[in-house]
Amino acid sequence: MGSYVAFDVSLRSTSVHVVDETGKCLWRGKCASEPDVLAAVVRKRAPGVVRVGLETGFLSTWLCHALAEAGVPVVCMDARQARAVLSVRPNKTDANDAEGLAQLLRTGFYREVRVKSWDGMLLRNLITTRRQLVRTEVDLANQLRGILRTFGLALPPGRGGGRRFEAAVRERASMRPGLSLIVLPLLEAWRAVRDRAAVLDKAAVAAARRDLGSRHRTWRDRG
Repeated sequence: MGSYVAFDVSLRSTSVHVVDETGKCLWRGKCASEPDVLAAVVRKRAPGVVRVGLETGFLSTWLCHALAEAGVPVVCMDARQARAVLSVRPNKTDANDAEGLAQLLRTGFYREVRVKSWDGMLLRNLITTRRQLVRTEVDLANQLRGILRTFGLALPPGRGGGRRFEAAVRERASMRPGLSLIVLPLLEAWRAVRDRAAVLDKAAVAAARRDLGSRHRTWRDRG
């Protein structure tokens, strides 16, 4: 008889619930939130497993890929849809949530979410990190402007950037005793962030070109 395994995942531990095709509990317990440990639990507690499920969350991409690579038939379940169903259940606990997820798996009453590939996740985080660096660069430039303006040393209007901005800041910082001690560390941080953002810019452009080339090859093959 087939079985269904649900994981209710938290950072350190995961509640596990195993049911058979009739919904009867075969095993429930907790284990570490590590792919090899979870896979071992599935092999031991559900040798005839049909499907393993866990909700979308900050560990779901890593766990889904690692479990799939270990040969576990895992699916990622839409957390919002699952929570809407589980919210009507009394006595909300991790163990009870795992039980509810197992029943959703068994009945097929869940929405599967496509897990991004490792390359897709890398690109997504590359773009997010680059965006954060650009914001930090702008914040540091505005802080430099504000400090200098306090001492009557306004910078030229426009976006802070490039050699002219750096030269203008250094020039004005030297006009007041003690001001360089405050301004130059900020300027060095601004330059370092700007340089790192430029590196990620090039990486993002290269990734976009690879993706475009891959799509062209796919279209050509289809034609």
